Amino acid sequence: MFKGLGQMGDMAKMMKSAQELQTKMTQLQEDMHAMIVTGESGAGLVKASCSAKGELKSLDIDPSIFNPDEKEVVEDLILAAIKDAQSRAQDRQQEEMNKLTEAMGLPKDLKLPF
Repeated sequence: MFKGLGQMGDMAKMMKSAQELQTKMTQLQEDMHAMIVTGESGAGLVKASCSAKGELKSLDIDPSIFNPDEKEVVEDLILAAIKDAQSRAQDRQQEEMNKLTEAMGLPKDLKLPF
């Protein structure tokens, strides 16, 4: 008599899962601002730290590299450290998203908007 009711129950379950995923994604977005990753260049002479969202937070530059004749080298090292930190931030973001989707029973490589 109520043959289609089972499918409605499945739909409600899917909606609940979608809401749960949205809540967890929102929390993860907020958490990403607090997660810090550090990139480096020049064997650690220049270090850049940024949030897992890619926002640059700090630079640490070893004073031994400050030689006016090597200004371009220092600039390159700074850029390389920032790019490394941002790359690590992107990797961390993907890693955290994979954990979330896996915990929800979704495919690990599912690409959701971030």
